[in-house]
Amino acid sequence: MALTISYIVNSQECTYTFLGEISDFHDGTPINQATIYSKSLDKYYVSDSHGKFKVEDLCKGILDLVVSHVACETKKISIVIDADTYKSIIMEHHIQDLGEVSIKSFGINKETKTGQESIIKSDVINKYSAMSLGDVLKEVQGVSSLNTGSTIVKPIINGLHSSRILIMNNGVRQQDQEWGIEHAPNIDINTASQISVIKGSGALAYGGDAIGGVVVINPNRVINKDTVYGRTIIGGQTNGSGYNITSTINKNYKSGWFGQVQGSYKINGDFKAPDYYLTNTGLNSKGISARFGKNKFESGFELYYSYFDNEIGILKSAHIGNIKNLATALNAPVPLFTDDLGYDIIEPKQEVEHNLFKASYYKRFKNFGKVDIQYDYQNNQRFEFDIRRGGRSEKPAVDLKLQTHTVSVNAKIDNNQEQKHNFGLLARYQNNFANPDTGIRRLIPDCDKYDFGIYTTNEWSIKDNLIVDSGLRYDFSRIDALKFYRVSAWENQGYDEDFRDIIVGSVVAGEVINDVINTNASQYLTNPIFDFHNISASIGIKYDLNDNQHLSLGYNLASRAPNASEMFSDGLHHSAARIETGDIRIDSEHSHRISATYAYNASKFNLQVESYYNTINDFINLIPSSDGIIPLIRGPFPSWEYTQTNASIFGLDVTTNYQITENLNANHKSSFIKGYDKKADLPLIDIPPFITTNSISYTNSKWHNFNASLQSEWVFKQNEFPNEYNYTVAIANEDDINVDLSPPPAYHLMHIQGELTLPVFKQSNLNIRLSVDNVFNTKYRNYLNRLRFFADEMGRNIKLQLQLNY
Repeated sequence: MALTISYIVNSQECTYTFLGEISDFHDGTPINQATIYSKSLDKYYVSDSHGKFKVEDLCKGILDLVVSHVACETKKISIVIDADTYKSIIMEHHIQDLGEVSIKSFGINKETKTGQESIIKSDVINKYSAMSLGDVLKEVQGVSSLNTGSTIVKPIINGLHSSRILIMNNGVRQQDQEWGIEHAPNIDINTASQISVIKGSGALAYGGDAIGGVVVINPNRVINKDTVYGRTIIGGQTNGSGYNITSTINKNYKSGWFGQVQGSYKINGDFKAPDYYLTNTGLNSKGISARFGKNKFESGFELYYSYFDNEIGILKSAHIGNIKNLATALNAPVPLFTDDLGYDIIEPKQEVEHNLFKASYYKRFKNFGKVDIQYDYQNNQRFEFDIRRGGRSEKPAVDLKLQTHTVSVNAKIDNNQEQKHNFGLLARYQNNFANPDTGIRRLIPDCDKYDFGIYTTNEWSIKDNLIVDSGLRYDFSRIDALKFYRVSAWENQGYDEDFRDIIVGSVVAGEVINDVINTNASQYLTNPIFDFHNISASIGIKYDLNDNQHLSLGYNLASRAPNASEMFSDGLHHSAARIETGDIRIDSEHSHRISATYAYNASKFNLQVESYYNTINDFINLIPSSDGIIPLIRGPFPSWEYTQTNASIFGLDVTTNYQITENLNANHKSSFIKGYDKKADLPLIDIPPFITTNSISYTNSKWHNFNASLQSEWVFKQNEFPNEYNYTVAIANEDDINVDLSPPPAYHLMHIQGELTLPVFKQSNLNIRLSVDNVFNTKYRNYLNRLRFFADEMGRNIKLQLQLNY
């Protein structure tokens, strides 16, 4: 770097003085001990405690200086010298504190200071390149999954799932009809560089309705450096004879400009249980994403687009035409339909497309902080295909299109290192269109949803070892629907007395008569409009007992408005093989969660214990209804209904890590959880059983970073299940059929993996990873898999993955 001082000389007298004053961009405080260098004078200067420095005996001309300081971006300045001159110099001090801190390992939080948060880093995410978001999240203690087969995986955080979990995908709240238990997040895991899992509603900036927790997915951090880098992952597996490929390339510039392009493709044939193939369980998935923008300290912007497409086969034997078929399937030793390995995906199946676009801009202001503005749009198209009569299987039984527009503004005030404050507001419009051309009564109606939210979060560093944070949020939601009700169902639910005013028309002889309540009507056309006002809050403390131990305590109030499914479901949910009925009387549910975390971190041993107790008032619960079995054209189906009760969920998550020797490491994770319906005095359904995993690993950096590990996974039987939900079906001229929904037995699995990294080119390396899941080909069924009634889980699976980093 060449720096000069040039002079336009009118006289030989060089008597001018330059006085500089260096201050912090954020809070205006003086920066002490900054280094100022002039190559032409070949002199160094240092700022004093007031941030000032002086250069004397200057001639008329241009003075070029380079100013640097620890944790600051080096700054070059040019000053015209034609008299004694003063200049204020603003430095971007503590730049590393502003959301760009690399996450260390055990127990270090990023999104929250006091919350129960775990970080999944890129090296772990890459191992799951061929799998789903729900699979990788199970790396975190206290997180399990609700499955529909092996490919539809919904995360469960401390016993809660679906609409009670908020997923942030590169700063955008994922909107993909998460209300369905067989609707998995439509996210390509290969777009993620880091994932934060926050249990409870400790991150109010993202939403107040995250009763279960928040999942924050972040892409690669932008590096202000002239560089090109990327990675390509190719993998294959024996179970399902599947293969996958993903590739990402990044181009960054020192000026702050950046771009990224990523693409993925994955295909699997029918998976295999230990004794038979799981016919029609294949998967065809593809996704692309692109980022472009400019990232400078004072301002920047980003444009982001992603497209994700999934075609997922549903186990053919899980297609139940009626309750008798269900009983037959339950009692069959093997699935009713088995075939050899195939890649064709036929009905029943799902086809889902998700498009996401984001445009964001940020600006930092002196002595204030940072302001972000963002607009995002999402388009989610879901088709569910069933086996239908009359050659209509190619027409979807469910055709839903969800479009979401969101605008948000956030301000972060960080001009005081002892306290930080965030403020923000959000406006969202959402339209759900249920296509009537399916020829089947729509499960949920057309509806518009309007959301508005405003929040503040605060953080105070009381002492060096004590941090307190808090948050407060208000959310308004309006649902404006247009729905047809059968007159008989309308009256049976008592709506004729409570909601007569929302009827806007009648269906008589197949024709809609607007603005009329006709006594001869077969259906009523209604326009229900419901408003919900919700308050959420949080407060937490983190106290460092000493250099190795800390204690965190927290209280979270979360409030969630009901979704369209909970209010308006009305008919046969084909993929769930049951009739579901919503209730427009359902109101918001409110969660009061208290938590405590103890962490001990030493050089060779780490321990983290997380406890929680969650009381949820007006908990929205989907349970078997008193109607029992309802006959339809396809046959009798069990009837389920949405109700509200009071629930309590509590548990304990434990993680330990012990460095036995320099090369040998042991890890343990356990999760214990209980959940109860306090009104009915019954256990809640779909509560995970006790799970404990233990692993031992060997690492040797001298052997090309060789690593090998053996993992034991124990899943206990869920002994607490509401047996009242089992039922008996009477079939004419046949014996009664008992339908037993009780949990399956406990099971134990062993997994093994090994990897090493080889140099390939000058600045490239190749990671080779070989793993075996379910080493002993154990036969078992998972309580949290909806298809456990019809087939065993996957058997042994050998996977090979090659990752080229360049």
